[in-house]
Amino acid sequence: MSTEHVIQPKSSLQPRSVEGRFRNIKTGILVLAYAVFFLLPWIRWERAVGPDQAILFDIPGRRYYMFDLVMHAQDIFWLTALLFLAAVLLFFVTTLFGRVFCGYFCFQTLWTDAFRLIERFIQGDRVARLRLDKQPWNMEKIRKVGLTHGLWLFLAMWTGLSFALYWGDAFTLTGQFFTGNAPSALYGTVIILMTTTYLTAGWAKEYVCLHMCPYSRFQSVMFDQDTMIVSYDMNRGEGKTGRVKPIKELRDQATRQAQGHGDCVDCGLCVQVCPTGIDIREGLQIGCIHCALCIDACDGIMDKQGWKRGLVRYTSEHGLEGKKTKILKLRTVGYGLATLLAAIYLVWSIASSKLLEVTAVQIRSPLYVTMSDGRIQNSYEVKINNKTMEAARYSLAIENLPNAEMELQINDLSLKPDSTMRVLAKIRYTKQPGEHGANRDFQFKLTPLEGKVTEPVIIPSHFMTP
Repeated sequence: MSTEHVIQPKSSLQPRSVEGRFRNIKTGILVLAYAVFFLLPWIRWERAVGPDQAILFDIPGRRYYMFDLVMHAQDIFWLTALLFLAAVLLFFVTTLFGRVFCGYFCFQTLWTDAFRLIERFIQGDRVARLRLDKQPWNMEKIRKVGLTHGLWLFLAMWTGLSFALYWGDAFTLTGQFFTGNAPSALYGTVIILMTTTYLTAGWAKEYVCLHMCPYSRFQSVMFDQDTMIVSYDMNRGEGKTGRVKPIKELRDQATRQAQGHGDCVDCGLCVQVCPTGIDIREGLQIGCIHCALCIDACDGIMDKQGWKRGLVRYTSEHGLEGKKTKILKLRTVGYGLATLLAAIYLVWSIASSKLLEVTAVQIRSPLYVTMSDGRIQNSYEVKINNKTMEAARYSLAIENLPNAEMELQINDLSLKPDSTMRVLAKIRYTKQPGEHGANRDFQFKLTPLEGKVTEPVIIPSHFMTP
């Protein structure tokens, strides 16, 4: 069996560090993503009612707090809209620029980058790490490898704990975690996430992208000849007689071109800096995550040679052939419109969310009761949900049902901020002489007397008669 098809239990790939504009973009996104993920749970946010944590998913209270936005259980369709938006946005970006999500924003990429930064800080650059990997176990190797894995485990543990802090008060949970008083669910969550993070970012590394990630399997169906991808300019790099190292008289570009050689000096840096270990000169491959580090490496070599950049660059197949790249196509326009409409709907849905929600459900067991004085009684459960951050008071009445009166279980309809009240309403109706039995339509009218909401709410309902 060929060893190139065997998945090793431990990655031996040691990418070389590189400087350049795409490496700077990746580092900037890494710092921003880590700052958002690790710091958000600690940001305080004052509210009239509820926790003072800026981002908190309160499952027992069925409230999800995001700064001034408070989401309730009935707002779950916002999550559906958000997931749809994320999906079509991913498709749209992939159609235009390939797997840039994988190269810059994927959690696997972000955490693997951080783990490799730790490894490079302790063990040195690529050559030093390869040398350390081959040398026998001694105190130096034990110290460096042990410290590397220790910091990996610490980052993995803090990742798991930070995730858990979004589901409870950060200060309280952290104190409980380190004093041994935290709920068992917290320890279980941290252990599971710490283990998976440590294994995928510290050991599996590029094998997640090559063998585990489903996105790499179906992303090719989103590509076409106009998709901007990381590409090697074969014509320029190979020439007519192939690439060759810049030795002796072949250092001069004009001489190389006269002999039919391309601009690629076969230095191998594009392969050495690749986080998945592919050779971009072999064309588009499933392992390419479009991080563009090979572009930085190649541009650096071109600068040293004094030649034009762009031997490896972001371009399309049509661009490589000298044709025009078409951006406005049915596929890109379709994904773009879907992304725009999903974003507009989500924003509109949140902006137009009702701050006062009222429902009236008839108690159907029994449907009606005939009183001793001949009146017909129906019972209803009226639910009032004050979603504002201010206390409120209301009055409830009925409309379009003459000869009827309403009795409330609770007369004082006062609600605290972000609270709900259920009220039993009994409506008694007096039939008029000659009136035949029939169901009647009417409305409940809830009128705000105090609070942020001032407009009354009308709730259609039915009155059942024999």
